[in-house]
Amino acid sequence: MCMKPRSGGHGDTHHRVRGEPMRHPRWLSVLGGVVLVLGVGCAATPPAEQARTGATGGAESTAAAPAEPEDVATGLEVPWALGFLPDGSALATERDTARIVRIDRDGTVTEAGEVPGVEPRGEGGLLGIAVSPDYERDRLVYAYLTSATDNRIVRMTYHPAAGLGTPETVAEGIPRADFHNGGRIAFGPDGLLYAGTGDAGTRQLAQDVDSTAGKILRMTPEGDVPDDNPFGNLVYSYGHRNVQGLAWHGDTLLATEFGQNAYDEVNVIRPGGNYGWPEVEGVGDRDGFVDPVVTWRTAEASPSGAAVAGGSLWVAALRGERLWRVPLTGDPARPVGEPEALFTGEFGRLRDVVTEPGGTGIWLTTSNRDSRGTPHDGDDRVLRVALGE
Repeated sequence: MCMKPRSGGHGDTHHRVRGEPMRHPRWLSVLGGVVLVLGVGCAATPPAEQARTGATGGAESTAAAPAEPEDVATGLEVPWALGFLPDGSALATERDTARIVRIDRDGTVTEAGEVPGVEPRGEGGLLGIAVSPDYERDRLVYAYLTSATDNRIVRMTYHPAAGLGTPETVAEGIPRADFHNGGRIAFGPDGLLYAGTGDAGTRQLAQDVDSTAGKILRMTPEGDVPDDNPFGNLVYSYGHRNVQGLAWHGDTLLATEFGQNAYDEVNVIRPGGNYGWPEVEGVGDRDGFVDPVVTWRTAEASPSGAAVAGGSLWVAALRGERLWRVPLTGDPARPVGEPEALFTGEFGRLRDVVTEPGGTGIWLTTSNRDSRGTPHDGDDRVLRVALGE
């Protein structure tokens, strides 16, 4: 991460990719306007000033090109998150209506119910959703929501015939604001629930390990603190500005994070890691902070949802109005290859991306009715992208 500039920085159209944090000179390769960085460098320094010796760049993706997106469902109201049920249908949250809807693979949309206690305002409302790993036994779904006083995580039963049950609070007291509420939740391969939060506009909270703002949280399905959490509370990592994407490559947690005026990020999350905000933004090469493995200018990304499928990390971009594919190399020293932008400007703002059961496709949501986009006919919508063999 790097000291953030106080103004500007939105006009450059490039991204940076780097390996695991190491204390040696950086390598940089300019590829058709794309800047690929491996090693360590200060993200606020202009690319020409950063260059040292040439390199071959990141690993290229060998995956086949994905198919063109096809509509699954249309006419939704600001869908924020998707979570798949075991039968292949998906539950979607609507931020401003506080509804959860069920979307079948044939596009049929059925209201599952309205979650009580949601107070939509600004970026807040009904946000993330996660289906219990034991859903076939417990029928539980989890939601991250903004209430009148805080952000919180609740869980409730869902039966297709009966709809949503009464919510039970799992975690509460997460600071809320009109902006930077985070909101992504997901179960990890360890069976624990993870949540990305925002700094709620009070940036100093991101460095306070006793606050749940500007963090990635980790908890049991009941909301208890796991014995191996690094600080004896729900905090798993800190120094985040606004985390809205969580995805796993094997046991490795990857998270997307909104920057301020300079760089958005993809981070490899380590227990107890400090990711620098508000001291740094982007790659900083400073002791005590974990640097990102990918950065973009904020105009190119504003990354929200993230998913792993087909050997790549897929990142939904709001302001960038595109889907990013980031090849995953499996090499801890150079974990990612060169990002590729797909469908730029075709569907407007993209909020979430999830991998469908079986991994043969990914589903996307648009966010063009969130007051920041330009709605298209049929918005907002859920799209499916078939992945190549």
